[in-house]
Amino acid sequence: MASGKEYLNFILDQLSGLDDIAYKPMMGEFILYYRGKTVGGIYDDRFLVKPAKSAVDFMPAARYESPYEGAKPMLLVDEVDNREFLAGLLEAMFDELPAPKARKGKKKTD
Repeated sequence: MASGKEYLNFILDQLSGLDDIAYKPMMGEFILYYRGKTVGGIYDDRFLVKPAKSAVDFMPAARYESPYEGAKPMLLVDEVDNREFLAGLLEAMFDELPAPKARKGKKKTD
């Protein structure tokens, strides 16, 4: 089951207090970015985040769920109605998340 644009828009609205939230559609789902770093995504109308230690500490009772068959488990965010909670979660995770990988461009030939 693919995620609906309505749920994505709801999550984006809940995160609207943060600067530089972006998303990218990916095979019927949506990858979410905070200040250029991948934090998680919307999978089957569920908000899942990377299981960084800071996210586990922030949500100690969170369940691990797989975004899709064969994928590594991620943390299910249940408190999607709480804007302050969501902002705090992403802020807590930010420093721990890896920087985006530099894209390799095509080499110019003379």
